[in-house]
Amino acid sequence: MAKNSAVAKEIERLREKIRRHEYLYFVNDDPEISDAAFDKLMNQLKKLEAENPKLVTPDSPTQRAGGAPRDGFQQVRHKTPMISLDNAFSFEDLANFDRRVRELTGREKVEYVTEHKFDGLSMSLIYEKGALVRGVTRGDGTTGEDVTPNVRTIRSIPLWIDAAQLKKAAIPHSFEVRGEAIMTRKAFEAMNEQQDAKGEKRYANPRNAAAGSVRVLDPNITASRGLGFFAYYLLVDGRVPKKRHSEVLEALNELRFKVSADWALCHGVTEVEDYITKWDAKREKLGYDIDGIVVKVNEVGLQNELGFTSKAPRWAIAYKYQAHQETTLLKQIEVSVGRTGVLTPFAVFEPVQIGGVTVTKSTLHNMDEVQRLGVHAGDTVLVERAGEVIPHVLKVVKHGKEEKEFKMPEKCPVCGMRVHRAEGEVAYRCVNVSCPARKRESLLHFAGRHAMNIDGLGEKIVDQLLEKDLVKDFAGLYKLDLKTLENLERMGEKSAQNLLDEIAGSKKNSLARLIYAIGMPFVGERTAQLLAEHFGSMAKLAEASQEELMEVPEVGPKVAEGVREFFSESANRKLIEHLRAVGVNMKEERQAPVSARFAGMTFVFTGTLAKRTREEAEALVISHGGKPGNSVSKKTTYVVVGEDAGSKLDKAKDLGVTILTEAQFEKLTNAK
Repeated sequence: MAKNSAVAKEIERLREKIRRHEYLYFVNDDPEISDAAFDKLMNQLKKLEAENPKLVTPDSPTQRAGGAPRDGFQQVRHKTPMISLDNAFSFEDLANFDRRVRELTGREKVEYVTEHKFDGLSMSLIYEKGALVRGVTRGDGTTGEDVTPNVRTIRSIPLWIDAAQLKKAAIPHSFEVRGEAIMTRKAFEAMNEQQDAKGEKRYANPRNAAAGSVRVLDPNITASRGLGFFAYYLLVDGRVPKKRHSEVLEALNELRFKVSADWALCHGVTEVEDYITKWDAKREKLGYDIDGIVVKVNEVGLQNELGFTSKAPRWAIAYKYQAHQETTLLKQIEVSVGRTGVLTPFAVFEPVQIGGVTVTKSTLHNMDEVQRLGVHAGDTVLVERAGEVIPHVLKVVKHGKEEKEFKMPEKCPVCGMRVHRAEGEVAYRCVNVSCPARKRESLLHFAGRHAMNIDGLGEKIVDQLLEKDLVKDFAGLYKLDLKTLENLERMGEKSAQNLLDEIAGSKKNSLARLIYAIGMPFVGERTAQLLAEHFGSMAKLAEASQEELMEVPEVGPKVAEGVREFFSESANRKLIEHLRAVGVNMKEERQAPVSARFAGMTFVFTGTLAKRTREEAEALVISHGGKPGNSVSKKTTYVVVGEDAGSKLDKAKDLGVTILTEAQFEKLTNAK
């Protein structure tokens, strides 16, 4: 009993520590520890919880991400409707709003709170006894969709609020928080780069991307999108628990929600106008999009007195900023090469002032967009800056005299290697992983934890290696010496030696890790493992035909063509030879199975396992002569079910496939 008590205390200590660091990183933007140190704490907690599953609670930081995809969303009725706001498009509209407020309340002057109008997805978060129990989209204002598993993956949303924080904010243990799920511009660009790399459609703007990310059926996808959440409203039993809205914002801050630090208390409509003007000039410098300013009567008593119309509150209004648009001459269409090798056309303009900023160029995204716009060099175009750092072309206003059609180059404009395009794909790409345009991100990917796992080779070191021209490709890492590394900034002898040891150790990694690390188009970790197991060596993989590649389980035409594209590039073949020359392992060491217990059997895993990761469970199956599968069919021997199992469980039931709990699977692996 004493031992269990000690374990429980250690688990709670780790949880509190992790919650604190999540708050510092995701809410305050002021981390105290490195990502590696944070991961170490999380892994310690995961290990203890796996060993003590009865101590796992829904509010634990380990329970944020994961769960299998669901079949649909449950509709949930809001206890208090999430009513939309009326809009003001001019200071005259704003003055009329202020006049109506003063006439209805009999006040000569009214105090307002002004806040950013976030361009995202409105959400309601329900907390009971301090724990997050439900996340619901706004929907039609009366009924929304239950997206709780997705909401739990957003790191700036607390899963648990302790009694001390509730006491400090003077809030009971059960309450509702409303706010906006948003995607930062940085996360949006990163996501679209991934869409480009996969040859898939880009998202139009951060708002659509945030809404789409919250409403996917697979919470793991939501977790990967880097969403944020700003809180701006608080209810207890359907009522505002404070006398002023400004006090609500302060209470939300005390509860450790992320609240915009840019809200202001305005004494009268003139100060409101000043606030709106100030942020119109500064909004482009924010890390996220806003499309206006929300103006609310500060006193809750006055809010109650003013009440609602049939559509909106009388005590609040949204001032909408106008989109900044100007016409200009599109002088030339050029091409840039992104970190994944995707070629992106961009427009070069006659310089034009839009919203106080001189604009000279804009992305055209891809060939489909160029053709949709029907744009050519010499055209006069309408360009917009509407809350985005990068402006975009809205339409052609007037065609130029010469309608010269734009065509993607046949050779990469950076390295001169041949440009590839898979049939039916939007993306054109340079597949030379040593292309200077790709080098930095390629090196970081190569050194990543799931690739060659070279601990210590981070962004700052890679940047210095490239700036000093010390590394030209992956193989160059294995030629570095102690003296060279010691001369880098913030690298002493011990750090340099540790990095050299990590680099040397990575030579012995599996072939699967190497295949994933070198960055073939469409080849992820699992596909790399399947390719390594099937072909056994890099040499055989390099010579495989499209038909031979498609014999590998889960490899379709798209992946097969990506692999063939990679090896058709002479620069990539030379790179493989350079890696071979420095001693990097090029063969899959096929270990003899521990037993033949699972020979001829196929196991499919669904849901979240408590004791081990999915990869570890699949490796265990292989070690006993079995085969892990990705989809359920009549040939599947067992489906092993963890928590939040999804459609694979239903399919197993339909097909009559034997279903095992995690405990039954563990018993099966330990059977004699």
